[in-house]
Amino acid sequence: MAKQGAVRQDRGSPDPAKLQSVRGRAIGPDTGEFDRLIHERVRLGIVSALAVNEKLTFNDLKKLLKITDGNLSVHARKLEDAKYVSCTKTFEGRMPRTEYRLTAEGRRALERYLDHMEALIHATRDRK
Repeated sequence: MAKQGAVRQDRGSPDPAKLQSVRGRAIGPDTGEFDRLIHERVRLGIVSALAVNEKLTFNDLKKLLKITDGNLSVHARKLEDAKYVSCTKTFEGRMPRTEYRLTAEGRRALERYLDHMEALIHATRDRK
């Protein structure tokens, strides 16, 4: 039985002192930093969908991403708070309509994220 608090090291694991990070080629105030806000699956789906569509309604995004109303609301709100997407609420007759658009800041964040992931992929494949 292992002692409590002891760090277990797998035999196949690399020496932590020899690990190296991959820096992205991102250009911007957070150069090289990984954007965890976009990295989450649903938020990446929202940002990616809005990158290729001028605007999408709440229901469009819900169907596209196959998620619940509550899940979409929470993730869209986080992107709004970061100013990555804008939200417009109107009425069509008596029915509320919510539309989302990717902001310029959101597009730059997505580009930085994609650059970072591309650098990670190249660094991983170049090791072979």
